[in-house]
Amino acid sequence: MLDLRFIREHTDIVRNGISAKGLTVNLGTLLSLDEKRRSLIQEGESLKSKRNQVSAEVGRLKREGKNADQVIEEMEAVKARIHAIDAELRQVDEDIAAIMLTVPNIPHFSVPVGSSPADNKEVSAWGEMPQVDFPLKPHWELAESLGIVDFARGGKITGGGFPVYVGKGAILERALINFLLDQAAQHGYKEVSPPILVNETSARGTGQIPDKEDLMYVVERDGLFLIPTAEVSVTNFHRDEILAERDLPIRYVAFTPCFRREAGSYGKDVRGLNRVHQFDKVELVKFVKPESSYDELESLRTDAERLLQLLGLPYRVLLMCTGDMGFTQSKKYDLEVKAPGQNRWLEVSSCSNFEAFQARRMNIRYRPANGSKPEFVHTLNGSGLALARVYAALLEHYQTPEGKVIVPKVLHPYTRFEVIG
Repeated sequence: MLDLRFIREHTDIVRNGISAKGLTVNLGTLLSLDEKRRSLIQEGESLKSKRNQVSAEVGRLKREGKNADQVIEEMEAVKARIHAIDAELRQVDEDIAAIMLTVPNIPHFSVPVGSSPADNKEVSAWGEMPQVDFPLKPHWELAESLGIVDFARGGKITGGGFPVYVGKGAILERALINFLLDQAAQHGYKEVSPPILVNETSARGTGQIPDKEDLMYVVERDGLFLIPTAEVSVTNFHRDEILAERDLPIRYVAFTPCFRREAGSYGKDVRGLNRVHQFDKVELVKFVKPESSYDELESLRTDAERLLQLLGLPYRVLLMCTGDMGFTQSKKYDLEVKAPGQNRWLEVSSCSNFEAFQARRMNIRYRPANGSKPEFVHTLNGSGLALARVYAALLEHYQTPEGKVIVPKVLHPYTRFEVIG
């Protein structure tokens, strides 16, 4: 969340940022509550000072053998008002906290203002489309003919959007996971294996709730959520901790299954592996000092791009506009691979800087080496990579006229085969 003081002192900036994201927040109510809170605190402190003075006066009168009934009555009235103020202050704090959770992060000045995907800015592209003299098939046709992904039986077991990888298809999936984890480890990320179920506090900490609650699978009996991304588990790893400056930046990589309800999705966008409810993903998470967070965002993006280059998949990088960026991010890049069998782009990574927005929710701070007051870290994360769509792009990009699929060379040590089919 944002700092309430920042909202108070830079209301126009916050209001413009909210509008740029296409959202609505009642800042007037929030600021009124903030003013009321400060007024109550001031009154309470004044009355507590008076209570101490009256208490001392009662003691003096009693020591002198004088009647203190009137002063005691005054003290009781002061105590009653203090009690009332404390109760009112608790309610005001609850009301402020509820509204603060609805205030989005403010876009960085470099983010293009826009309201739809058409306003996103392409900042770079890499790779060439395959030049072939045969009609390219979409991945779902290839997967079915090769018997490597079973969509029908996945639907029977669970429902639509829960594919089953089979035989060499399952080995290819596992090979991709191990390859991505190894690459991250080689570039300074420490591997963690986190829970795929989180509690409400964790989901709130990264901003999944209340913003994206409808997109998450909920285990209501136990009050738990299936993670939509390892970002939730890994970023909460340091919740309520004070980190040492010497340990920053901290970089983690995690592989997990991920779960998204994708409510309202339909049509060609959800065909095959394009948009599934359960998918594997390797996630990169960073905890950094504020002054380096935007340099760390660029290096995070480079780390994700390197993976696509090693896999030989053509891609483009989009700088997301304000209205297509999301509730929690201050700046976000999307990496999209070209799926030539469908002639469309598929998002396989989002690299985001949240500045202190998540850290403030989770109370993650660091203590500067000079011993000054602890400060909030900045958090970042990026997909490195989302497997389902990478898998789809691989099948379509490396298909042969015979309907086989060539395995990229970097995966041969992991698959121990070079072709599927």
